[in-house]
Amino acid sequence: MTQEPGSELNLLAEKVIGAAIEVHRQLGPGFLEVTDKRALVVELRLRGIAYQEEVPVMLRYKGEPIGEGRIDLLIEGVLIIELKATEPKPDGFRRQVVTYLKASGLRLGLVINFNTSVLKDGIARAVHSP
Repeated sequence: MTQEPGSELNLLAEKVIGAAIEVHRQLGPGFLEVTDKRALVVELRLRGIAYQEEVPVMLRYKGEPIGEGRIDLLIEGVLIIELKATEPKPDGFRRQVVTYLKASGLRLGLVINFNTSVLKDGIARAVHSP
């Protein structure tokens, strides 16, 4: 059974979701993923939320490196954000985030798909217990 992340991590996720909702309110759906990402980065900066972009994560099989993934946004070193601007496929996107969580040893990730009429319908949580 997967254990829920702590309250501080959940609070951070809520702050990021709030920033994403503001971006979606201003831009709406239909922009390219890179445009949504640029706007979200501005909003995170304005809100004082620390982030890193395109963070590499080594993928391994039985301890051997087999490739590298890239985390769209790593929030305060503890929260993975995978951004999308496409037709909703929450299970596939969530699996990608779980892979990054396993590889990085982190516990919580969010998929945020800006291509929805109501952003909350485009947000999916992924939780991993290392």
